[in-house]
Amino acid sequence: MATDRIISPTEAPGEQRTNWALRPESIGEYVGQPELIERLSIALEAVRARATGETSGADSPPLEHVLLHGPPGLGKTTLAHVIAKEMGARLYTTSGPALARGTDLVAALTRLEQGDVLFIDEIHRLPIAVEEFIYPAMEDFKIDICLDTGLNARTVEIRCEPFTLIGATTRAGLLSAPLRSRFGLAHHLRYYSTDDLLSILKRSCGLLGVDDADDGALARIADRSRGTPRIANRLLRRVRDFALVRAGGALSPPLVDDALALEGVDDLGLDDLDRAYLRTIGTVYDGGPVGLETIAATMNEDAGTLEDVVEPYLLQIAFLARTRRGRALTRAAADHLGLPSTVAVTGAGEKSDALF
Repeated sequence: MATDRIISPTEAPGEQRTNWALRPESIGEYVGQPELIERLSIALEAVRARATGETSGADSPPLEHVLLHGPPGLGKTTLAHVIAKEMGARLYTTSGPALARGTDLVAALTRLEQGDVLFIDEIHRLPIAVEEFIYPAMEDFKIDICLDTGLNARTVEIRCEPFTLIGATTRAGLLSAPLRSRFGLAHHLRYYSTDDLLSILKRSCGLLGVDDADDGALARIADRSRGTPRIANRLLRRVRDFALVRAGGALSPPLVDDALALEGVDDLGLDDLDRAYLRTIGTVYDGGPVGLETIAATMNEDAGTLEDVVEPYLLQIAFLARTRRGRALTRAAADHLGLPSTVAVTGAGEKSDALF
């Protein structure tokens, strides 16, 4: 399945324990996202200053609620743990689908102590009924529960300790406006540069015991990592195993090429599914435009999988164009696949040399 690909940004089954061993534990160890890290550093320092000043104690407000949104694999969960560690607080983790009823949220909130952090992954999937419970909890640290119905209805107020809510989502547009407005800090995580990925890989090499790896080899892994640390660490582990068996553990640029070629990953980080998608448009439909459902039927793949898993990176590297009439290849994609470049019609009589 597409979700099992080596270059998939989602966490594979059984991969969580390995990923935790490679994750940073402090702001100082975190690589990348400089604007977010600076904002968080200032906010955390202000919280610590208030806690040690005249407002220390029960009246000291916690860190503002934080919303992190962006593609999977960029470190939203890692940042939640780093924030809790920096605050010296306990972290409770749950997800939007797990909070199916208001009572589930009440149970999560009432166990929190002063300054604790509640992390809700996939927060865009919170049911509307649960959202209504969370509003007063975020603003006034209380929960209003309605008992009975009709004439006997009454509301019971349950107080909860001041806490920080960290929400993570890959689809910020699905969050309701009232919920989004209650986060004091909101930030979009961007894809990482090659230099940042190289720094992450060097740190991971130390944690994985990979001592014989030159910068050229790690740079080739970074180039294929699609701007995503999770993919970079996954590729590093595969290359490490390949090197251990074939080269006594030494990582060199040619060895990285051989190891990732075995996995079907080319020099741009594209795998067999990506190339099959591009070739379908290029060879079967003359470069497009062609509708997504038509492509999916031709490939015998799910259209939603292609749209959510395959297309984002192809759009990011300008290999794919979305037009009013469907999907079309760009000249860069045609050159990469070795297909002949022609001129395609993009709209009502309008031609573009940028399309296949």
